Amino acid sequence: MKKNMTKIKLIEEILNNKRGFYLLLLFVGQLFLMSNTSIAQPREPVDYVNTLMGTYSKRELSHGNTYPVVAVPWGMNFWTPQTGKMGDGWIYTYTADKINSFRQTHQPSPWNNDYGQFAIMPVIGTPKFDIEERASWFSHKAEEATPYYYSVYLADYDITTELTPTSRSALFKFTFPETDSAYVIIDAFDEGSYVKMIPEENKIIGYTTKNRGGVPDNFKNYFVIEFDKPIENYQAVANQELSDGLEVEDDHAGMIIGFRTHRDEEVHAKVSSSFISFEQAEINLREVEDLTFQEIVEQGRDTWNEVLGKIEVVDDDIDKVRTFYSSLYRSVLFPRDFSEINANGEKVHYSPYNGKVLPGAMFTDTGFWDTFRSLFPLLNLVYPSMNDQMQEGLVNAYLESGFLPEWASPGHRASMIGNNSASVVADAFISGRKGYDASTLWEAVEHGANNVHPDNTSTGRFGYELYNELGYIPTGEGVQQNVARTLEYAYADWCIYQFGKSLGIAEDDVQVYKERAYNYKNLFDPSSNLMRPKKKDGSFIKDFDATAWSRDYTEGNAWHWSFCVFHDPQGLINLMGGEQVFNQMLDSVFVIPSYKGMKSRSMIHEMREMQVMNMGQYAHGNQPIQHMPYLYAYSGEPWKTQYWVRKIMDKLYSATPDGYCGDEDNGQTSAWYVFSSLGFYPVAPASGELIIGSPQFSRVTLHLENGEKINITADAQSNENVYVDQISKDGEEYPYNFFRYQELIKGADIKFHMISKPNKERGITKETRPYSLSNEKQ
Repeated sequence: MKKNMTKIKLIEEILNNKRGFYLLLLFVGQLFLMSNTSIAQPREPVDYVNTLMGTYSKRELSHGNTYPVVAVPWGMNFWTPQTGKMGDGWIYTYTADKINSFRQTHQPSPWNNDYGQFAIMPVIGTPKFDIEERASWFSHKAEEATPYYYSVYLADYDITTELTPTSRSALFKFTFPETDSAYVIIDAFDEGSYVKMIPEENKIIGYTTKNRGGVPDNFKNYFVIEFDKPIENYQAVANQELSDGLEVEDDHAGMIIGFRTHRDEEVHAKVSSSFISFEQAEINLREVEDLTFQEIVEQGRDTWNEVLGKIEVVDDDIDKVRTFYSSLYRSVLFPRDFSEINANGEKVHYSPYNGKVLPGAMFTDTGFWDTFRSLFPLLNLVYPSMNDQMQEGLVNAYLESGFLPEWASPGHRASMIGNNSASVVADAFISGRKGYDASTLWEAVEHGANNVHPDNTSTGRFGYELYNELGYIPTGEGVQQNVARTLEYAYADWCIYQFGKSLGIAEDDVQVYKERAYNYKNLFDPSSNLMRPKKKDGSFIKDFDATAWSRDYTEGNAWHWSFCVFHDPQGLINLMGGEQVFNQMLDSVFVIPSYKGMKSRSMIHEMREMQVMNMGQYAHGNQPIQHMPYLYAYSGEPWKTQYWVRKIMDKLYSATPDGYCGDEDNGQTSAWYVFSSLGFYPVAPASGELIIGSPQFSRVTLHLENGEKINITADAQSNENVYVDQISKDGEEYPYNFFRYQELIKGADIKFHMISKPNKERGITKETRPYSLSNEKQ
């Protein structure tokens, strides 16, 4: 305000001067130059991130099902403004008008919901604890949302709330109006919570037990909140009832603390939590001790730029650059680090599997059914040291529970199908991950392939007895999603085979998994060229509708699942009768009308999202088919891969609140974009290959952890020039449809020459094709 008044007085003096007109022109010109100098400052990667991408979502139709995460990469705790009701998986929706809390969250997905959450809300006037009554109107125009800093104006209270996080702590700054009734509400949520006021320390401690499963009986998230202003009054809350007590333990506990403030007074609150104890929460609070708000903001910004800056994108299309970094931001949030650093500086964790406090790493909040496809391969390429720690965490998860997780949040959750931990483990080891006990993981994948968790059919292999006996899981035998399970188990068997070979396991011990990797053939129906449910007697079901989203598949139909033979596309080509038929089947996915199959069952959001995108039966909003456009690279028509992946990127992704075409799913749908925009994608993790598509940017540099660089240029790349004419690698012509991971990490200079019409001579010979199991020497 003082600076503005100075400018006004200067202008008045200039106008009163006989040379005022010329001086005014000079003054305005200087302001213009200063303004443009500010605008012209180079942006850093985090400046392109829109954390609201995907928040324009609802249960019936997902444009991401995300919330604006304020955190550090892979942080233990996330923070977000809350617009939804307590317990609602849709924490924040872009269309909402009111904010009712600022919430510490660990939610990986609205479908899995949250655990260990609690909330803070500043208000003035008569305090109302009820979540809807305390809500304040807000506008996105008065909201600033970045990965490392969030600010919003709460209009009903004339309060600006700002927050900035570390991994296990956060610092809030509330700017209050002049009032004798300023309050902060601490809401520990329902389903069992505790809050205690410590007046002499201006501190509140508490815990919450709220969760949606996957926790031991002793689960608690302990929190500490410390204010920098003396607390003048307080009231405890138990199930909406206020009292004068210092301590409350009930189904729904909370605390309201109050003080008087002058205009624009800033009140800070340091917040920390721990899954171990109050004492550990105090230790975690050290992350923000002795740091100013701005120092934590700058620290967070530097961290995000360091992580996002591992991939340097240069392009004239700023919207695509925004989409890229917004997607990369989503790709480095999960799985979260569940470990803490104790008083001795040692890494420890509360085990979400057995409830003990144990040494070493632990990561959680990821579903391998989604993230095995491209999220974990991205970590192996760009952030390998993080996946080293995650693999150590998987060792600990197995030792503490007897199984590798398939969907962890924070422990084993009954969600989705498959045995895709085998892919995550195998791809990591084959790509050179180290620093953990791989032999224990071999034991773990063998155990998981031949057992099912006693309390959770999503962990291990449900129906493994039928699968091992028949070579497939039959329909009508009490194991639903049988076609999908069979296909995923066959791929997992191949991953175990690859892992065993790399470990040097005896051939006799790995051969059984190689043989089972061909089990996908047992459900192939020659009459439809699709994967069809089969009965125990070996006969296919009658009245087969390939577009039906039946219970024999998982969130999809035969057109989505029949191409889920990641490890052996050549074998699938052979089953279908050759490349011509195979390519026609791929083409058909994009041709069959999207309304087909919509009445096959009660509507789920994945069905609606496919229908409205107008891309036939291609359902990019769900994971099983996301690799399918790359399969043309195996069948002699790689230009169709180039066309479709660019079409998908351009049509289905944008850095906007409706920027996704379905669930973002813990970084998987984002990682698909990150890989695809670079020009390649891991169709079969554990093969060591990345299948070439169509690069979306003019120039990209990957700064690898080993000090090497992958430089990618796409000469003449544009919205029209989506086809690859030629590729050179390190100065030599590169004829293949894939890159090998082990070659890329040595550093590479890759140049694409892009054109507007397909080059139908490149990448068509057998020698240029990616790996398929059927091509292995027997």
